[in-house]
Formats: sequence, C-alpha cells, structure tokens
Amino acid sequence: MTLVLALPQEPGFCLLAILRTVILGHDAPRLIAWAKLLAPPDPLAWEVGMGTAPKEVLPDRKIQLSKILVATDFSPFSNRALEYASSFARRYESHIFLTHVISPDAYPLAAPEVTVGLIRTQRREAEDHIQQMLFSGCLKDIPHDVLIEEGALWPALQKVIQRQKIDLVVVATHGMGAVQKLVIGSGAEQIFRQSVVPVLTVGPSVDGRAEPDIAFKHILFATDFGLGAEREAAYAFSLGQEHDATVTLLHVLHHLDDYSEDGLILRREAVKRQLQDLVPSGAEVWCNTQFRMAVGDPATEILHFAQENNVDLIVMGAKARTGLAGHVPGTKAYKVVSSAHCPVLTVRS
Repeated sequence: MTLVLALPQEPGFCLLAILRTVILGHDAPRLIAWAKLLAPPDPLAWEVGMGTAPKEVLPDRKIQLSKILVATDFSPFSNRALEYASSFARRYESHIFLTHVISPDAYPLAAPEVTVGLIRTQRREAEDHIQQMLFSGCLKDIPHDVLIEEGALWPALQKVIQRQKIDLVVVATHGMGAVQKLVIGSGAEQIFRQSVVPVLTVGPSVDGRAEPDIAFKHILFATDFGLGAEREAAYAFSLGQEHDATVTLLHVLHHLDDYSEDGLILRREAVKRQLQDLVPSGAEVWCNTQFRMAVGDPATEILHFAQENNVDLIVMGAKARTGLAGHVPGTKAYKVVSSAHCPVLTVRS
C-alpha cells in the first residue's frame, strides 16, 4: 500500500508531506518512528521570521543587473521571457541586449553557396521579427540594442556576454521530451550550464503574462549545499531584499533508508545549521526567512513546494557542464526549469 505521512509543520523548519513510497506492512513501524524523529520537539525553536525593513538596511548586498541579454527565437515562449526581462530592466534601470542567433549548423548538407543564401534569408526574417517586437512597445522607455549573431548558439552568446559585460541572461525553454532533448538538445540548458552569469529561464508552464513591474514576494532557494551554495544564496537574498520577499530555503533528502534513527536526528540538525549558515548576517531585519526539508526526488519536491506555496521565483544552482550540455535527459535543473509554474534563476556552480 501507499503510506503518506503529513508531519506537524513548524513556522521555520519542517518535513514536507511526504514519504511518497510504497511500503510493506512490516516497514510501517520503522517509517512512523522516522516521522516522530523528524518532528522537532519545540516547533517554535527554529522559527526565523522578523518581518521586513527598508531596503536601505543592507545596500551592499544588492546585486547589479545593469546589462541584460535576452536570447530570442521569436516564439511565444521567448516573448514571455522578454516580458520578464523588461520588468527586471525597469526595476534595475538596465540596458537590454535583444539577441538572436542564426546557426549555419542548421544546414549541414547544403552547399556553401546555398548556405550563404539561406543565412541571408534568415537574417532578413529575423530583422522583420525584431521590428514587429519593437513596434509592439515591449521595450518602450528601456535602453536597448538589437544583435543578430551568427554561429553555434552558446559560443555566439558567450561572445556577447563577454563583449558587453552582461550581468543576467534571460531565456525561454520549450520543455522538450527526453528523446528530443537527447537528439536535438535544449538551448536553454546549454546556456545555463555554461554561462558564468546567472540565467533566468521562463518555461512553458509559467502562468500568464509578466506584469510591467513584477514583484517576487515569495522566493524559493533550493540548495544541495554544493560548492556554489553561498553565491546562489547571495542572489536569492539580494532579490529578496529588493522585493521585500519571503525567502524559503529548501533542502531535499533523497532517501530516508540511508539513515538510522540516530543518524536521522544528526542529519536533521546538520541540515538546519547548514541552511542557517547560508543566511546573510542581518537578513532577519528586512527579509522573512523560512527553512524547509523534504524527502524524495529533488526536482519533484522543489516543484511541489513551489506550486503548493505560490512561489514567484525559484533560485537554484546548476552544475557546470560543457560536453553534452543540453543533451543529457532527466537532469534536476532541466526538470525544474521546464516544469515550474514560475521563472527559475540558475546560478552555475
């Protein structure tokens, strides 16, 4: 049978809902014992939430997003990504570089002279698309440049990032299936796996249009305590400060079976300390911070929490990958960015 335990929640640190596993009857007592261990004896002891304060409290912690690259393929998904980029640009007074890449690799069997003609045609079509976007007023009152680059997707964008000293990349993903991703590759994942600057990905499940002045009131920072965790946390809390947001830190344990009862107690305490260590000094003055722990598949639990708690933005790390970047099916980061109902900010580990 399937046993689902809903453990008592506490304001600061809890196990999310949760033991989604098929068990036999003789396993039930052990699972219930684990549930009791995971429920803290003093629910209020771990609460961190002291309201908000003026954003001037910690001005040195704010990130700078003065230059934003928006990669577009002119699809409706890319148009939605541009809406989010425009909202960021208005808030941070940023300059947008609207960029489209024409790839000769799309015609591997064509003769060189034919390829040249096809690229010219693509460039004219791209210019027409961009003119239509500009006439729509999507970049009204926002400083911007339009760039049409030629070459493979990531190398072309990398040159723009370096040449223009970009602070943030914004891109859409179409949400490919596993086989299609393996063969064709995900352009968005190629970018966020290799970009040295953070990447905001807007997936196909993101709800509705972005408001002109969007506010991220609940930010979820999902962490596995990897090498880049502190840098990832810095972005989460800087955005939290900018938006007067609640920032929830979430860590997901893969399997309870990996721990004895005593080991689980120690692990729970260790997770609590590690999450607390990622909170910047003084953050409790201007940010409502919460700690959460879940058990299960990381991508599934991140998406579940975000959906159930109306999260506006997910911040997470993305392991660096060059070879096969964007072609490996089933990665955690890609599952989240392609299925989340809100944008996902990835910071390369």
